[in-house]
Amino acid sequence: MPKTNELYDRDFFLWTQEQTAALRAVKHSNLPLDWGNLAEEIESLGKSQRTEVNSQVRRILRHLFKLDASPAAAPRIGWRTTVRDARTEIEDLLETSPSLRREIDAVVERQSTSAAKLAASDLEDHGEPGTRVWARLEQGGFTAGQVIGDWFPEAPG
Repeated sequence: MPKTNELYDRDFFLWTQEQTAALRAVKHSNLPLDWGNLAEEIESLGKSQRTEVNSQVRRILRHLFKLDASPAAAPRIGWRTTVRDARTEIEDLLETSPSLRREIDAVVERQSTSAAKLAASDLEDHGEPGTRVWARLEQGGFTAGQVIGDWFPEAPG
């Protein structure tokens, strides 16, 4: 098992999980610390990284759905830029907390419906039907590799 300070540098999310468990295990120590709140605060640091991954995956999915469904040329550059930016944010998170990588498949699955709703609504707000978004979701949506990799859908039609 790595030293805790090595784990902190290598995988922050995993470090928060281990430290939280350790604090809760020794909360009856005689040290004058607020064990419960201290454990909760450390745990919340890890949860914030998980929340950020969820948010960025939903952001990517929203724009991939629009790229896949809309034949409109003008907004495509902006959508692709947003996807690249969100992918960079995820790369940064996974660099500091590589243990979050094993959650990406589940995050993509969990965020797909919400992202599809947002994308369909975006398209409908601009006079385009959202039906292609829902069709893509029914066909399985996008894979984790498509979401965090360099892949982009081709313009329809």
